[in-house]
Amino acid sequence: MLRSPGHAPQPIVSRHVAVIGAGAAGLVTARELRCEGHSVVVFERGDQVGGTWVYTPNVESDPIGLEPTRTTVHSSLYDSLRTNIPREAMGFRDYPFIPKDDPDRDPRRFPGHREVLKYLQDFTREFRIDELVRFETEVVRVRFMEEEEKWKIKSKERSGTEMGLELDEIFDAVVVCNGHFTEPRVAYIPGINEWPGKQMHSHNYRDSEPFRDQVVVLIGNSVSALDISWEVAGVAKEIHIAARTVIDGTFGKQPAYDNMWLHPMIKDVCEDGSVNFLDGSIVLANIILHCTGYKYHFPFLETNGIVTVDDNRVGPLYKHIFPPALAPRLSFVGLPWKAIPFPMFELQSKWIGGVLSNRFTLPSQEEMMGDVEAFYLSLETFGTPKRYTHCLGDNLVEYNNWLASQCGCPAFEDWRMQMFLVTIKSTLAHLESYRDKWEAQHLVLQAYEDFIKHTSE
Repeated sequence: MLRSPGHAPQPIVSRHVAVIGAGAAGLVTARELRCEGHSVVVFERGDQVGGTWVYTPNVESDPIGLEPTRTTVHSSLYDSLRTNIPREAMGFRDYPFIPKDDPDRDPRRFPGHREVLKYLQDFTREFRIDELVRFETEVVRVRFMEEEEKWKIKSKERSGTEMGLELDEIFDAVVVCNGHFTEPRVAYIPGINEWPGKQMHSHNYRDSEPFRDQVVVLIGNSVSALDISWEVAGVAKEIHIAARTVIDGTFGKQPAYDNMWLHPMIKDVCEDGSVNFLDGSIVLANIILHCTGYKYHFPFLETNGIVTVDDNRVGPLYKHIFPPALAPRLSFVGLPWKAIPFPMFELQSKWIGGVLSNRFTLPSQEEMMGDVEAFYLSLETFGTPKRYTHCLGDNLVEYNNWLASQCGCPAFEDWRMQMFLVTIKSTLAHLESYRDKWEAQHLVLQAYEDFIKHTSE
């Protein structure tokens, strides 16, 4: 909340803040913290900004991502990936993601991943964020020191696979922006230990070539799972998609393909290579591709059990950001999904910056904890699984508008939300072509009117 007459005025302060990660969330957080007057250090394991938007053809040593000692790769991008949100809606609120007059840039409304990375690089240059970033520096441990109410961070310089200098530093606050597309979440399949085929998680999918002439079972029906299934169908002998629900309600052979079938979930698998589905159908498969999402993962964070990850619920967190017992000295940016990420990161970090400077006031620890408990109870009442705690979905506008109200910012733009809804509708109607057919031109005009208004202010 904004500081009100009912709260004793607090002096405006500047704090020394660590930001973990230089992806989209970390970059805008660094900017907002610095704008608020804080001293900022951004720790980035890689050698450039962009986080998950930095494509690499490299994959992990364990294709399914379960082996703890595997060589890890941060990015989950596949080569052909394009955004599933229009660029106008996707960009930061005060730094529009508009096409550049440059032959090397991608002007499409739903651009490829390389264009998103270039946008983040432009944003970094525009606001001189790179001067705050320590590249090739891995955060090893973040530990809360209760007596001092500060954080001790141990980091290591790294060059390639070589580890270098270790450093211990003290910070007033930590903002975790390390993303959540790195630690694979894998479906449980009875009999999988005896099944002779291969398994892969989509985290390690880069292109369709490894699936040529194979019989593939793909688990999942997210937008990226569907993108991958179309791509794999172009080279595979057969592709069988296992999904809890289907968009159009029709299981069986898919009319647009001669080699694609849609099934309910897998019942079990057998040592003869067969995959048995809940509807009784059986397929002899070569490979199972898990497009089953990711786990929140903070291996560096030590909070004495105050913050935990339980069935993909990070908690307890007030508004998906502050753990009540450690607020405002620990916060998270970017946990919610089924969201419009970049503008949400901007509002979350703006609120964090203002709270840390005492310009905005949080409720008491007890009030925040009560809010969290009421939220968890509402999820339970509606039968929402714990793993969907951070799924915004229908609450997207309400959540962003609440954040905007805390920061004294304008509400979420109507055109931005309408663009998001039009895209969802188009995805359902034209799964393969929605990115190249955009009919709601009036929303684009509204967006550009807003952009022009903003630049003239």
